[in-house]
Amino acid sequence: MEHVKSTEAEKLNAEKTALVVIDLQTGIANSSRLLAPYTGEQVVQKASKLIEAFAQKGAFVVLVRVSSVDGKDMLKPNTDMEMNQMQWPEGWDRLVPEIADTPNAHIITKRQWGAFFGTDLDLQLRRRGIDTIVLCGISTSIGVDTTAREAYQHGYHQIFVEDAMTASTNEEHDYVCKYIFPRIGRIRSTEEVTLSLR
Repeated sequence: MEHVKSTEAEKLNAEKTALVVIDLQTGIANSSRLLAPYTGEQVVQKASKLIEAFAQKGAFVVLVRVSSVDGKDMLKPNTDMEMNQMQWPEGWDRLVPEIADTPNAHIITKRQWGAFFGTDLDLQLRRRGIDTIVLCGISTSIGVDTTAREAYQHGYHQIFVEDAMTASTNEEHDYVCKYIFPRIGRIRSTEEVTLSLR
């Protein structure tokens, strides 16, 4: 995926920047699920590097997961696409082990695609004076994209870590990264973000 390269002058202020990691949980990032262009394992590896870099700088790290006790608080609109009512296995909503024990991370539990609606994410960011969020996770075209659009409407600057997110298909990932994210933020790689964090 082509994207604009960062310049030497581009820096991220750790005090005003948060890392928001979307849905890296066992039922979504597991290796048996077909994902593209990156595997769940690859995304978890890149996200772990980002988390480590942000934690070292004392930056705010937010781990987002989707969960429900009985499914009754999840959205169920009438749609043209038939959505199978999945029976989630035990522990499907647990954060993957690689990131589950991140010190001082703020955990958000959501009931829908986006991480802002119905959660305290905006409140926690604003109380810390954060004006920029770095987004990664699964899926590019669902949880990450919806959270990005919500963040845009809340007025946040955004950076999308293209190689630390993935979707169900290449087409979904590429469309969002080519046509949506450049309109509401900047697209960078894991390496570019970690090198620019100050």
